[in-house]
Amino acid sequence: MTTYRISELSQQVGVPASTLRFYEDSGLLSADRTPSGYRIYDQSAVDRLAFISSAKLMGLALDEIRDLLGAWQSGVCASVRRQLAPLIDQQITDTEHRLAELSAFADRLRSVRSELAGPAPSGGCGPGCGCMISGAAPAVAPPRGVADLGLMDVSAVAAPVKSGDDPAIACTLSRDDLGERTLQWREVLGHARYRRPVDTDAASVGVEVGFGNDAVLISQLAYLIAAEQQCCSFYDFTLHVGGGAASLQVRAPRAAEPLMTVLFGESA
Repeated sequence: MTTYRISELSQQVGVPASTLRFYEDSGLLSADRTPSGYRIYDQSAVDRLAFISSAKLMGLALDEIRDLLGAWQSGVCASVRRQLAPLIDQQITDTEHRLAELSAFADRLRSVRSELAGPAPSGGCGPGCGCMISGAAPAVAPPRGVADLGLMDVSAVAAPVKSGDDPAIACTLSRDDLGERTLQWREVLGHARYRRPVDTDAASVGVEVGFGNDAVLISQLAYLIAAEQQCCSFYDFTLHVGGGAASLQVRAPRAAEPLMTVLFGESA
């Protein structure tokens, strides 16, 4: 029987090793261990990852994929279809809603462009000049679970930030690995119950994110905290579990605030 170490499986399926570890922490993938403690996988892991990758391309969330895998493991396609169909129906509804939002936004931009084709008023910009519009911002965030980060400028996270004589604050991951890591955070933080600011000194910023007492989710948080410390050691994490809930506090130097906002969102 063909077996793979994690690096070999990563190369075989084209999924970063860090993501394979994340899948294991999320309950999507399991591994045996060699006597020396190395992860070892068989051919079934390749088939399993192909199914996971397919489900991600459909925009499904990890908890939905986890449920689907239970049916997939039974070897009965009809069972998978019964569970998959309503999930796809919801994705279609979400996508059509997003398309309607984008279409309305495009119409709004065409109106602005038409105004800009006319003569400019004398003096500076102001109401009615054509350079300004009013009203609520369009809701054009990507749908949940989408694996394409094309609408998100992850380069803002990787770019070094200088603050006086302090060392550069930057993520050391490659752009591809950074995109995958950001998706992992987005997936977990999608389950947040609240975000609120954390009291810090003038040189720091902080946010607290609250969750329910879900063992898999807490395991995912612990994995991401450990992984983040390898590439962004300027973050300070505190994970508290108790009273039927979990909370994550993240603190960083104030110069890292743009990076925190990209990963953890605005506190509210």
